Amino acid sequence: MTSVADVQLAVESLWPAATAEDWDAVGLVAGDPADEVQRILLAVDAVGATAAEAVEVGADLLLVHHPLLLRGATSVAATNPAGRVITRLVRERVALLAAHTNADAVDRGTSGELASMLGLVDAVPIVVNRVDAAKGLGRVGDLPAPTTLAQLVRRLAELVPAVAGGLRAAGAPERQVRRVAICGGAGDSLLRERAVTGADVYITSDLRHHPASDAKERHAAGEGPALVDVSHWASESLWLRPAAEQLRAALPGVEVLVSEIRTDPWDFAVPQEEQAWH
Repeated sequence: MTSVADVQLAVESLWPAATAEDWDAVGLVAGDPADEVQRILLAVDAVGATAAEAVEVGADLLLVHHPLLLRGATSVAATNPAGRVITRLVRERVALLAAHTNADAVDRGTSGELASMLGLVDAVPIVVNRVDAAKGLGRVGDLPAPTTLAQLVRRLAELVPAVAGGLRAAGAPERQVRRVAICGGAGDSLLRERAVTGADVYITSDLRHHPASDAKERHAAGEGPALVDVSHWASESLWLRPAAEQLRAALPGVEVLVSEIRTDPWDFAVPQEEQAWH
């Protein structure tokens, strides 16, 4: 029999909790370590839809990338979104486990997987992990051959799942790029890292107005990278399939499924490209 505790051990071997950032909250969120696990569902987010999916597919454990209680909570009553998810999972005896920045830091994490898909050569972390120097947040490396910013963005659009907001870029479309920095998920906190400022283009998510505006001004003056902003969910969803492969190898006999639900929060967008350029 495979237990929740056994899954915890497998997750720890693949994505050690010690390599998570200090502010993170990874590990078992809900569930009994002694409960049996025959089926696992992987998702980026623990939300109502993925909790319902876990129940519908008969999963015993929901492994998510984003910790549900990252910012702490004084209540998990079913009167708030997180409480409703916890209540549903506990009622149906589905354990909830999170692997966040500890899963970002590995080569087959969110950034490493996209770097591999782009074929980056000699990719290394942007920020080296404090516990394991072979791991770290983000990746930076070189494309096999130079391309234009516009061509790179079109390639990215083919690699990441489609969402309502699409992809956004700041920089001259015809500009040649080769050195690429990547941070899956929110990455404007890394904009001033040397590995990022020395790149031709920085691919990340959730770029806020003022940091992005400042970076764009620096880029125009030849002091930093062009920017590509992709959906937070879309970039981090790339981790799910390699994670499922690794878990299947680590837990023979346990079925591991990947959620097909898109938990990007935006439902639709109204394009304004023509007006934006006037």
